[in-house]
Amino acid sequence: MSDHETNRAYPPRPPYEPPVPAPAPEPDPDPAPGAHARRRARRPVGLLAAVAIVAAAVGGGTATLAAGTFGNGAAPAATFPVPGTNASDTGTGVTEVVEAVTPSVVEIGASSRSGSATGSGVVISEDGEILTNNHVVSGATEIEVTFFDGGTARAEIVGTEPDLDMALIRVEGAGDLTPAELGDSESVRVGDRVVAFGSPQGLSGTVTSGIVSAKGREVTVERTGEEGRPRDDRSWPFEFDGDRYNGELGPETTTYEAIQTDASLNPGNSGGPLVDMNGRVVGINSAIHGNASTAAEAGSVGLGFAVPVDDVKEILDELRAGG
Repeated sequence: MSDHETNRAYPPRPPYEPPVPAPAPEPDPDPAPGAHARRRARRPVGLLAAVAIVAAAVGGGTATLAAGTFGNGAAPAATFPVPGTNASDTGTGVTEVVEAVTPSVVEIGASSRSGSATGSGVVISEDGEILTNNHVVSGATEIEVTFFDGGTARAEIVGTEPDLDMALIRVEGAGDLTPAELGDSESVRVGDRVVAFGSPQGLSGTVTSGIVSAKGREVTVERTGEEGRPRDDRSWPFEFDGDRYNGELGPETTTYEAIQTDASLNPGNSGGPLVDMNGRVVGINSAIHGNASTAAEAGSVGLGFAVPVDDVKEILDELRAGG
């Protein structure tokens, strides 16, 4: 073949086009060692996502717990009714207890030639029997009772028990009073909710609430007999845990085991009932731990004491018999 034939023209070649790269493969679940740096760079993002998921789960759990606690479509909490009322051991229970017991609470004004006192009491029979503290009426020559509706009546002392600082008085001619139900102080537990009724500072119909702080507290008070004089809480000395309050004790004293409560008690509460959430009387308010240097300024610091109602029931027949 001649050179002329060898160099003859051929059809031109198409222009060069680079090869199209193949699609990138899916990430290997177990990447090669060279990818460690990239994996480390991505890890905080994954961690934040995980934290967000956990937070969402915790938030959902909290919402579920709140729904179970406050209702929101969940089953309602158990309630414990007061006999004859709709009271319950929830936040509205105190209101129902107050409505049930208030008609049985009275203010007591006692006076004699040597002094006067204002206290409280609780009606325990339709025909006018009222329990109060002995120191409120001891030696009184005149006793006036003020009922929850503002009505008043004269009362007489039926019987006293100075060793327990308890007294029973009676309103003559009564026949339609509303008696409170006496409960069981032995079954009361520390931490149980209670409501205190009385007339502190002469403010009739005052109600406070709290819990039973302790049981079996030894409280020492004067043993005041018929020769004594009425005492209100400002001038009623007592001893507790080695300390004395509201002045010096007299030569004769008596000690009883009391229920301690943090329900606020103030001067004038003595003789009023301490009531459980079933509307039953579990104690008679009797002594106050004051917070001031002078008795006239004494007020509640969350340490009040009540005579257990079980002890009162043991002497009730003696009080009715004039003991």
